[in-house]
Amino acid sequence: QVQLVQIGGGLVQAGGSLRLSCEASGRTFSSYAMAWFRQAPGKERQFVAAIVWSDGNTYYRNSVKGRFTIFRDNAKIAVHLQMNSLKPEDTAVYFCAARWTSGDVSEVSEYDFWGQGTQVTVSS
Repeated sequence: QVQLVQIGGGLVQAGGSLRLSCEASGRTFSSYAMAWFRQAPGKERQFVAAIVWSDGNTYYRNSVKGRFTIFRDNAKIAVHLQMNSLKPEDTAVYFCAARWTSGDVSEVSEYDFWGQGTQVTVSS
C-alpha cells in the first residue's frame, strides 16, 4: 500500500504565498509522475500541475503558469507546490496524486494514489 501524506495549506490574503508538500511512503514503487489537483465546492476536481519523475518535465494549467511551481525532492519520493501571487479563485481543497503509468498527466482518472487533501483559502 502506498500512502501520500500532505503538509501545508491554510489561509492567506490575495497576493500571498503558500507551499504544499506531499511525501510518499509505504511499499516501494516507481512513480511515473506526481501531480497536484484541486477541487472547489460544487466543482469537479481539476488539474493544477504535474512533474514527470524520470526527466523532471513539468506541466501546469494555464491559470497558474508563472505563479505556481512544482518541484521534487530527489532524496525521497516527495513533491512540493510553491504557490505565489495567490488569488481568491485559487481557493480549493488541494490533492496530491501519484501514478505508475505514462499518459495524460492532467487526467484525474489515471492517477493511482491520492493524498488526504488540504484546504487552501485565499481571501480578497
